[in-house]
Amino acid sequence: MERFKRNERIAAMVKILSDNPNRLYSLNYFAQRLNAAKSTISEDIVIARNVFEELDLGRIETVPGAAGGVKYRSKISAAESLDFLKGIAKMLSDPGRIITGGFLYMADVISNPQVAYSAGRVLAGCFERNPVRYVVTVETKGIPIALMTARALGVPLVIARRDNRVTEGSAVNINFLSGSTGRIQTMSLSKRAMERGAEVLIIDDFMKAGGTARGMVDLMKEFDAKVAGIGVMITTTKPEEKLISNYIPLMFLEGVDEKSGKVRIKPNEKLFF
Repeated sequence: MERFKRNERIAAMVKILSDNPNRLYSLNYFAQRLNAAKSTISEDIVIARNVFEELDLGRIETVPGAAGGVKYRSKISAAESLDFLKGIAKMLSDPGRIITGGFLYMADVISNPQVAYSAGRVLAGCFERNPVRYVVTVETKGIPIALMTARALGVPLVIARRDNRVTEGSAVNINFLSGSTGRIQTMSLSKRAMERGAEVLIIDDFMKAGGTARGMVDLMKEFDAKVAGIGVMITTTKPEEKLISNYIPLMFLEGVDEKSGKVRIKPNEKLFF
């Protein structure tokens, strides 16, 4: 088998690790894949780890012991996160996004792969110290951000449906009160979607009164799940009291004025200072 130069080995390891956040790889895996001694692989990992730390590109961690190895933790710096959110705020402040009724059109932004990817990394960073087995969201607009959060954490995504689907087998159904519309809605999740008693992170794209997030919390109780955290891309500042507490928003929507064409939206700067 061909022997690779050090720069070639490091490039391959960085590619594999960054493509699979939080997945643990043994030194034997890289030694066999790259036709090198484990001691050589260890030296390569130290070099890559130091560069990642110096440039704030995330963390390459080594886990000692027979069952140990190396893994990559996705991380986005505070400065980069804040710049990203300021850019999104500027994009969403366009008066052309105002919809009759004081609503704001955001679907194209939230569904943009690069936006969803960066938002997912920022949200994952907010909860990286929390034990998380699944990321949970409800269809449909929050799926891109929740998927990228799950990717950054290296865990599966679980999607609650608005109605029960025959193709998903027996399911748990709950009714919840939408805080924004005041209407009773239904949320459904297949019994096979997740293990009971697991730690979950709830992610959503938008929160007004918190009814949907509350519904997801109640749904998780049916699975004896432990809610490790709740993260949302954007929350309104009114009403101040939501139906849930202990959630982390990336941005605050302070108001949409149809007459003046002004949108007041800003990043949650407390996350970075």
